[in-house]
Amino acid sequence: MKTKRTGRTRAPAPTIDAYLAALGDDQRPALERLRGLIHAAAPGAEECMSYGMPAVRHGGRMLLWFGAAEHHCALYPGAIVADFAEELAGFETRKGTVRFQPERPLPAALVRRIVKAGVARNAARQGALPQKASGARRVAGARTQKASAARRPAAAARSRSGAKGSGGRSDDGRAV
Repeated sequence: MKTKRTGRTRAPAPTIDAYLAALGDDQRPALERLRGLIHAAAPGAEECMSYGMPAVRHGGRMLLWFGAAEHHCALYPGAIVADFAEELAGFETRKGTVRFQPERPLPAALVRRIVKAGVARNAARQGALPQKASGARRVAGARTQKASAARRPAAAARSRSGAKGSGGRSDDGRAV
C-alpha cells in the first residue's frame, strides 16, 4: 500500500502486533482496546492477518476484521452491522463496516454484542451446507443449444423444420 506522505509502497504487516506498532499514538490505543474487547467476548478466537488487516477467526471461520485508515478506525463485522443500526446511529456505517474516531471509540457493551452476534452467526453456519448460487449461471464446459444441435445433425434438422413429435427434446429430455 502507498503512503500519502512519501508515495512509497509499504509492505503489509506480517502480524497484528506489527500492524499496531506502525500506527500513530492516537489510533494504536483505540485498536488495542478493541482487540481486547473482541477477545473477551469471543474466548478461543484466533488472530490472523487477512487482506492486510488484523482479523479474528472463531470456530474455523472468519469473525471480523479491524483496522485504521488515515482519518478513522474501523470494525468490519460483515452484514451484522444492519442488525445494530439503531445502536450505531452515532457512527458512520456502511454495509459491513463501522467507522469510528480514536477519541470516540465504540462502547464496550456494543462491541461485545456485535462479536457475540458474529459468533452465533458462525455457529449457525457451521452445520449448514454451502448453498448453491441461484440464477442461471453457465457451468464451464456446458454446451449451448446451438452447439448441441450442431453436433447432432438429424436433431438439428428436425428442430429447424419444426417437425413434431420430440418437442425439440432428445430421448433423454435435453433440448436439441
